Amino acid sequence: MERIRIGAIETSRFILGTNPVAGTSHQSPELNSRMRRYFSSAQVKRLFREAESLGVNTVVARTDNHIIRLLGEYWDEGGQIQWIAQTAPELISISYAVEKAIENRAMGCFIHGGVADHLLANNRIDEVIPAVEMIHEAGLAAGIAGHNPDVFVWAERNLEVDFLMCCYYNPSSRVCSPQTSSKSGEWFSDADRRIMVDLIAGLSRPAIHYKILAAGRNDPAEAFGFTAKHLRAGDAICVGIYDEAQPGMLRENVEMLERCLKCEGRAT
Repeated sequence: MERIRIGAIETSRFILGTNPVAGTSHQSPELNSRMRRYFSSAQVKRLFREAESLGVNTVVARTDNHIIRLLGEYWDEGGQIQWIAQTAPELISISYAVEKAIENRAMGCFIHGGVADHLLANNRIDEVIPAVEMIHEAGLAAGIAGHNPDVFVWAERNLEVDFLMCCYYNPSSRVCSPQTSSKSGEWFSDADRRIMVDLIAGLSRPAIHYKILAAGRNDPAEAFGFTAKHLRAGDAICVGIYDEAQPGMLRENVEMLERCLKCEGRAT
């Protein structure tokens, strides 16, 4: 598996996402529940082991107590996977979420995309600056995520970060809340995907492309092919895995990315 650098982190091009582990399907409350039931502690650690066996050395996961406990157990059992922490919006504050990342062996930390979207929509985006400074002062790679491309336009002008977590889709309004609800429905537009990749092409920092599969709505071959065409030399992708009905999904996704990158002449 090809590696890139994000700040001081050497990470695989394919980064394991954990929305399914958290029961966040972006499809329905029923699927959220099925994901939570499936991903027992043993299943999550099995997924981490499989990722490492395939050369995937990094996971993006929330700064909640469940993930922190699981990662601690996994590392105590000999696991080596690196953690890039996503601030959890339900915690007391962004800074508290950052503290949890720092205290629990995260290698990097970024501001949750819904939080960044919400703050931008309410003219409060400057509130992320102290949190990013706090991440850097602790020696971690610092980043910001977003679904709204304007988050990254602002970040390019105003923020010192090591990476940008760029969502291919902007599926819901975050004006009233940083979080979204499956009950309210979400939209996944090809136009949004095109806008985001066009923006990524001009960014000065590495981008981690995420939600490339539109939360399970896109054909994997098309999605990985499209993403491979738009990955720059220092970029990575983040993909969540829900393999209850499809054992081997992680391997298939990793191998698909590698094939697509070779077709584009971008793999080393």
